[in-house]
Amino acid sequence: QELEPFWGAGLRFTGAAIIFVALTLTLRLEWPRGRLLLLTAAYGIVSFTLSYALMYWALVQVTAGIAAVVLAIVPLVTPMLASVQRLESLDRRAVIGALVALGGIVWMTVGPEGLVLPLSGLVAILIAAVTVAQGVILGKRVSGNHPAMTNAVGLVVGAPLLLILSTIVGESWILPGSTASLWSVLYLMTVGSVGLFVLFLLVVRRWTASATAYAFVLFPVVTMLLEAWLADVPLTLRGVTGALVVMAGVWLGAFAPKRRPAAVPTPGPAGS
Repeated sequence: QELEPFWGAGLRFTGAAIIFVALTLTLRLEWPRGRLLLLTAAYGIVSFTLSYALMYWALVQVTAGIAAVVLAIVPLVTPMLASVQRLESLDRRAVIGALVALGGIVWMTVGPEGLVLPLSGLVAILIAAVTVAQGVILGKRVSGNHPAMTNAVGLVVGAPLLLILSTIVGESWILPGSTASLWSVLYLMTVGSVGLFVLFLLVVRRWTASATAYAFVLFPVVTMLLEAWLADVPLTLRGVTGALVVMAGVWLGAFAPKRRPAAVPTPGPAGS
């Protein structure tokens, strides 16, 4: 709430970029070249610049809990994008689950008197979910590289673009003044960036892009509870039921066990 959105994201990732570059130099890692370098740079633009510019801007207008619920559709968007890019096949249940999850988002955001939330913030989070899903796919493509190097390159590309965007829209570049804001930025630079992004790349290296995206289903539960505790944001019946419907849609589209076709009996020998 204290820092303007693009500047806040740019400050966070500039600090994280410095840490990752220091790690790559300490570990004497080899920097990617050619096509791998281009893919890693694209990963940085999509995962850090586009995704977090949209999320930080939206969080000025909506609560963290609402944002986490909308981002829970990432496991549904990811297989759709992976299917378009011919990385994975698309299951019909993913489409049905996406429609159920969309119904939960509509229930949560549209009340008897119309929109409960600003439309611009909701649209920004929805677009952010698409960019996050694409970032998961790009992360899979570059997962063979060392995670510290991948994040170093991605952040060196992504952080300056956020600062350029901040300059274009005329944001004020101020450092955190309150103790709470200072600790928040330090947490986001370290645990929330270095820890999160390394663990993400380690998981996506071993799992498919769609399976890695399943982690987003947990976000609404954790975020809403922590937000109620730390920020005194009340839990509402509409918000909780909407979150449950969204997660049910994600479960249907991504987790529900598939029905196996019945086995066709093999004809026995003639005369048996």
